[in-house]
Amino acid sequence: MRLPRLAVVPVVFIGAGLISVLGAGWAATVIEKRSSAIVHSGLLTAGLTFAKVEADGLQVWLTGTAPNEAARFRAVNVTGSLVDSARIRDALEVTPVRAIEAPRFSVEMLRNDDGISLIGLLPQRRDDEEELAEAAAGLGRGLNVADMLETADFPAPEGWDAALDFGLAALKILPRSKISVSAERVAITAISDSEAEKQKLEGQLKRLAPQGLQVNMNISAPRPVLTPFTLRFVIDEDGPRFDACSADTTRARDRIIAAGRAAGASGEDVTCTVGLGVPSPRWAEATEAAIKGLAELKAGSVTFSDADITLLGSPETPQADFDRVVGELEAALPKVFSLSATLPPKPSATPQGPAEFTASLSSQGQVQLRGRLTDEMLRAAVDSFARAQFGASKVYTATRLDPELPDGWPKRVLAGLESLAQLNSGALTVRADTVEVTGVTGSRQASGRISQVLADKLGQGQTYKVSVRYDEKLDPTAALPTPQECAARINAVVAKQKIIFTPGSAEIDASVRGTLDALAEVFRECPDLKMEIAGHTDSQGSEGGNQALSQARAEAVVLALQGRRVKIGGLTAVGYGEANPIADNGSEEGREANRRIDFVLKDLPPAEPAPVTTPGQAMAEAEAAASASAETASGEAAAETVADEAAASGGEAGTAEATDEGSGDGAGEEEAAEVGSAAEDGPSVAPTEMTLRPKRRPDAG
Repeated sequence: MRLPRLAVVPVVFIGAGLISVLGAGWAATVIEKRSSAIVHSGLLTAGLTFAKVEADGLQVWLTGTAPNEAARFRAVNVTGSLVDSARIRDALEVTPVRAIEAPRFSVEMLRNDDGISLIGLLPQRRDDEEELAEAAAGLGRGLNVADMLETADFPAPEGWDAALDFGLAALKILPRSKISVSAERVAITAISDSEAEKQKLEGQLKRLAPQGLQVNMNISAPRPVLTPFTLRFVIDEDGPRFDACSADTTRARDRIIAAGRAAGASGEDVTCTVGLGVPSPRWAEATEAAIKGLAELKAGSVTFSDADITLLGSPETPQADFDRVVGELEAALPKVFSLSATLPPKPSATPQGPAEFTASLSSQGQVQLRGRLTDEMLRAAVDSFARAQFGASKVYTATRLDPELPDGWPKRVLAGLESLAQLNSGALTVRADTVEVTGVTGSRQASGRISQVLADKLGQGQTYKVSVRYDEKLDPTAALPTPQECAARINAVVAKQKIIFTPGSAEIDASVRGTLDALAEVFRECPDLKMEIAGHTDSQGSEGGNQALSQARAEAVVLALQGRRVKIGGLTAVGYGEANPIADNGSEEGREANRRIDFVLKDLPPAEPAPVTTPGQAMAEAEAAASASAETASGEAAAETVADEAAASGGEAGTAEATDEGSGDGAGEEEAAEVGSAAEDGPSVAPTEMTLRPKRRPDAG
């Protein structure tokens, strides 16, 4: 059956349409996939992995989050180089811009004998860079300052100013140092000349450190050269102890102290010097073996002088036990060491009085020499040597001559006198079989030094005994008064008599010369005291005139102290005029109270607030402090012994104020003593008793 011709035409048109639609859909799909693949590959090649590509017909959509606007713009440009720009639809997002964080501010300050180097980043504020460089240049004459500082326009972080000020203060007192300053921490690395200076510097820095600031200190002292390298361990009726201790390393020191503890010694107060000059790297091994052997004998002494070892037993030790210990020790010692072992015989039932030489050293430095010497030449030599050691006017010689004295007597006497000179007070006894030194010292190293001298001078195999007691009150370093103690003494001095000026001028009245002399003595005994001498006036007269006169009077006090050989590097004169009254200027009594000079401690850590003290209470407290100081001084004169001496005086810590009793002249006469800066912030933490530095004996020749 044939279709009509007219029916065939629609069918053809419908078929053609379907074929066209299917071909167009297929072509669009191919174009979308190809466009998406080309763009995706191009973006990956350019490293733009954040962009996602989606094709919708002829349109190419870019989606995703670009890290910044530049990255978004680059993704669009790369896509435009691959497909027609008209087909691109940009749907990219950009990460929001965050606020620029402030950089980390820090300063490295390096100082040596050649100059100072400043390296770091500072906040851009006023003229901080110039001020820091000027402050560094002012630390010492002729110091070159290498300024490698940069600044950033950001505010200073919290704590930055306090940390930077502390860093500069540390740089001032540490001539060879590296100081790293940041807002939260200050790290200090420095070199000192000695162990004593190291302790002093650490104490100063701890007092200067602001509260809350983390301070890391690493101050090293050079190792001394020990000649001879000495160690002495004793077990007697006083118990096991070290008379002298030397080590070549900190590890060796710990091993030696541990061996002493195992033998029964208390390791808490052992002073074991780490130094150079060890005779063998196996020093710790040898000393451990010797101490262990002596512990088995239960009594006696062992002395190392370089590689020479002297082991002395007790007369009560059985010979068999002594021989066994000596044999084991000889087997354990490294070959470089030489052992001399002696077991003293038991004492005779009828002992004869031995020939002896004695010397006694009093706490005032007076020395008496008695006993026997071989001849006139030795007597003259001993007398001259003693005068050189103790002072020409302090030696009394009352010796007799005995030509029958044993060999080596002169060497034993001179070595004993050199040892006695290490003490503040004590006694020396020289016999044919021993040299004995006893007494009191203010140095923890004295016992070790005495053992070192005797071991070196007497030689191997010779016996001696050292019984020295350390007294902290006699230690020049430990006995230095604290700033609070110094302020308490100033408080007591100015409470006795006011500092009076000629009315209307800055000239100090001659009647207060004694007060200034007493103040100068206190300042000389407190060499590192940081104090502000502040002038104040009443309200009469012009404000500018009062300020100028108060400044001039504060400076006059500083100059008066300087003229009395006081180091004024830590003193600052500041005039406040009428700005800080402590009483009503409407009455003569109030004006008199306001005319004053305050001695204010500086660089002290803040304390808890304390109750406000009225002027009347302040004067009463100052008078009580002065009375207590006078009573203590009176007690000092009566308390004195040959073996031990310590001076002590009491006082309250704080700020001292000096006042004037002169007539009012419209500007500051100085005011009554009052508990000051420490008390303004909180109760004093100063000791109730104050120790004084003992008088220094002339250095040994």
